[in-house]
Amino acid sequence: MPFPYSQFSCGYLRHVFETLITLFFLHLQVGGAAVLGVGVWTLVEKSDYLSLLASSTFAVSAYILILAGGLVVVTGFLGCCAVIREQRSCLSTYFFFLLLIFLIELVAGVLAYVYYQRLSDELKEHLNQTMTENYAQPGKETITSAVDRLQQDFKCCGSNNSQDWTLSVYIRSERSGGRVVPDSCCKTITADCGRRDHPSNIYKVEGGCITKLEQFLADHLLVIGAVGIGVACLQICGMVFTCCLHRRIKMDPY
Repeated sequence: MPFPYSQFSCGYLRHVFETLITLFFLHLQVGGAAVLGVGVWTLVEKSDYLSLLASSTFAVSAYILILAGGLVVVTGFLGCCAVIREQRSCLSTYFFFLLLIFLIELVAGVLAYVYYQRLSDELKEHLNQTMTENYAQPGKETITSAVDRLQQDFKCCGSNNSQDWTLSVYIRSERSGGRVVPDSCCKTITADCGRRDHPSNIYKVEGGCITKLEQFLADHLLVIGAVGIGVACLQICGMVFTCCLHRRIKMDPY
């Protein structure tokens, strides 16, 4: 009886093909975990600053990434099961989820790009007003904490410079205790250190906190965009492989 070489060869190639696709799906899950991690990192890392922004676009982009990354991780198991169990219905469902996640990431990418373009203008228009009108005001504890952390983390004072604080509602009030800048402007924070605005005592950074915060947010947006594009490309490949396997199972059921 002749050895069924052709059948063995086809079976072997099919097995290799399915193994490669399974490994690809696992790598896609890793990519999804990366997207999820970037989204969480964006919200956790200096998340206090979000209260200083006039719009929620930055936070929405991060939440969308978290949603997309979570879906990639969860549905990755569906793709692996579809390959192992050779079920076309599971492959169709997995393709649908990949397409949905791709569209979600596309929305996040567009939002990040649009926000990146208008980030500088938004900060210039709203940051100084937010800091001078809301700092140390009743019910504005979140903004107060964010401003203090911003000035300490980035070693800056005021939106554009320390003189911005002369227009502050807090500094002009009796509650300031004679301070000319908040204590968080000081290089070494001590009680009532904000009464002296000499360069030896407070931060005098060219461009103020706007420049520092803008660079920080821009770097985060670039990371969001790069990771999103990278995983989106993987998902396109995943959809192609899914279609190929779906077609193969249809033509050669086993």
